[in-house]
Amino acid sequence: QVQLVESGGGLVQAGGSLRLSCLASGRTFSSAAMGWFRQPPGKEREFVAVIRWSGGSTYYADSVKGRFTISRDNAKNTVYLQMNNLKPEDTAVYYCAYGRFSYYPKDVDYWGQGTQVTVSS
Repeated sequence: QVQLVESGGGLVQAGGSLRLSCLASGRTFSSAAMGWFRQPPGKEREFVAVIRWSGGSTYYADSVKGRFTISRDNAKNTVYLQMNNLKPEDTAVYYCAYGRFSYYPKDVDYWGQGTQVTVSS
């Protein structure tokens, strides 16, 4: 079992920044990956970014490329999502994910509880 706890969501004006954190605990493996998905109001959950624990390879959704940065601190078992130049369309519940290096929700083995990000115009 893997437990994921997110923090760092909140309300920000368009053009602002936020950093999300996700602490992983339990039976984690260096071969796994962690990432972020989001679910905007009234829409399905969508991929945001993913990073490998080992090696640090990353992959981003086109909608956030150049604005968001995913990183990890292996010693702290924590993954971060730095979000810059936020737009109202980034408003969503953001979920931390643990599983394969993939952008498919079906490849996620564990989910965090979610943290709300609201961007006002």
